Amino acid sequence: MSAPVMELLPAPLAGLLTEEQRQRLCEAPRDKRLSLLAELLALEDNAALDELARLAGLDVARDLKADRAALGLLPSRLVHDYQILPLAVAETAAGTDSQAPFPLPRQPLHLASAWLPDAIMNDWIATFTARPLHWHLATPDRVRQLIIENYGVGSGSLEDTDDSYVAPQAQERAEEEADEEAAVVRFVSDVIAQAVEDQATDIHFEPQEGQLRIRYRVDGLLVPVPLPENLLRFQDAIISRLKIMARLNISERRLPQDGRINFKASGSSLDIRVSTIPTIYAESVSLRLLNKKKEAYSMERLGMSVEEQAQIIRVLDYPHGIILVTGPTGSGKSTSLNAFLRKINSTDMRIVTIEDPIEYEVPGANQMQVRPEIGLTFANALRHVLRQDPDIVMVGEIRDLDTAEIAIRASLTGHLVLSTLHTNDAPGAITRLIDMGIEPFLVASAIELVIAQRLVRRLCTHCCRPQPVSSLKLRDALAILGLDPAEADTVKELQGPVGCDRCRGTGYRGRIGLFEIFRLNDDLHELILKRESTHNLTNCARRHGMRSLQQSGWEKVKAGYTTFDEVLRVITVTDK
Repeated sequence: MSAPVMELLPAPLAGLLTEEQRQRLCEAPRDKRLSLLAELLALEDNAALDELARLAGLDVARDLKADRAALGLLPSRLVHDYQILPLAVAETAAGTDSQAPFPLPRQPLHLASAWLPDAIMNDWIATFTARPLHWHLATPDRVRQLIIENYGVGSGSLEDTDDSYVAPQAQERAEEEADEEAAVVRFVSDVIAQAVEDQATDIHFEPQEGQLRIRYRVDGLLVPVPLPENLLRFQDAIISRLKIMARLNISERRLPQDGRINFKASGSSLDIRVSTIPTIYAESVSLRLLNKKKEAYSMERLGMSVEEQAQIIRVLDYPHGIILVTGPTGSGKSTSLNAFLRKINSTDMRIVTIEDPIEYEVPGANQMQVRPEIGLTFANALRHVLRQDPDIVMVGEIRDLDTAEIAIRASLTGHLVLSTLHTNDAPGAITRLIDMGIEPFLVASAIELVIAQRLVRRLCTHCCRPQPVSSLKLRDALAILGLDPAEADTVKELQGPVGCDRCRGTGYRGRIGLFEIFRLNDDLHELILKRESTHNLTNCARRHGMRSLQQSGWEKVKAGYTTFDEVLRVITVTDK
């Protein structure tokens, strides 16, 4: 049971709230109460924390560091349920000295909490340690982050079942959750929920020698997930649980399998694509997370400049033609197409999309999921869509000659077609289509615009700082990207990563796009008809003002959005 309402708040603060508001606080999870209190009092979260601490007579812990020596004193499930953490402070360090004025058992245990402690919490902690307690309040996000870093994701779920602690909040379901199966169910849900919290796009369960490694892909990079020490014991059960959720054959461990999971977490509805492959230790399972209700990006939020937006919008207003977005897997092509559709979406336009998978919902659009296993391929779907009187057709990807030919024909018969291709740069899309078998005169007539793009990590706006740069190193970096090294002479400092709580110490938060916009003109038409190489098409386009991916990256670096290391990471020398 939760603590009584009046125990949740100091009397002066409780007096400012109605009975209904106090009840809402009582029923809210501990890590959500501060933000709810801030909302009720019309304060910022930090201001609400300071006021709560002042009235309760507690300290506010700003620079939190876990007391690693005290982590084992409390069961991880208790730590998770109450959102508390043993805290390292100067006094704790002093208490470990042999000349300390009190023996070790009397050394205060400093605890950071996301909300005010109550009598039930104190009683539970007293069953595991006799040390006197010294409470500190701290921001819930930071407490939760440190719990995960030090105890591991889902560690409260995989607590050994013979532990003497069962949280009061869970007593009514203690019998059900006492067995290993229920623990694994909770653990898998915790891992997926944390991935959603971290804005991960993929989760990888990778059996290794002596361990089960779990990694998230966040902002395009794989990040190891802190895990409980006893995870290996549950490896087979975890993999089986994932396969059951995806409706796969759990007895088949020799062949790869594909499935999908519908999962709800933190108010989000996820469509999770599941893939398993056999490895030498056990099956490796990969999850692709697709949030059906995730916030769509605008062209500005993608990182497009006003000039780039104007170029694209001009062509989006055309009644027919093809607009292609190119780049490797994970470069944000589908996100860009969605932003374009939202820009031109209106009640007098009939928009039909053919996707695999459907990543964003577009209000008012008719969205179709391809199903190759029953013959509904991109090409077959596109044939039928053209009988649906569309004004705009979005095809998730042009993968073969059949799809390319139908898309070309659709554009030449009065439809605006948006699609993607896998090429290194924008001019390369032209030669790719010709290599597929499309006649050059059809390519030149149908293609209006090609946009190549990459995603780089965006510097965290809360902690990035100007940093001096070496002119010599900058000249070398510019030369690698085929840019003018002389530009380095005018640059003395650039924004660099630092790391803070908001970016989890990485120095980066979110991503931003780099764009190369290839607009066809009369000169390019002639070169296409002559089947000229990508190199010649690129040179001609640059003479007519096309800005390369390398130049776009350099502009983003100078503007302080990202770093040169990020640009060099996503744009290789072969992209030049």
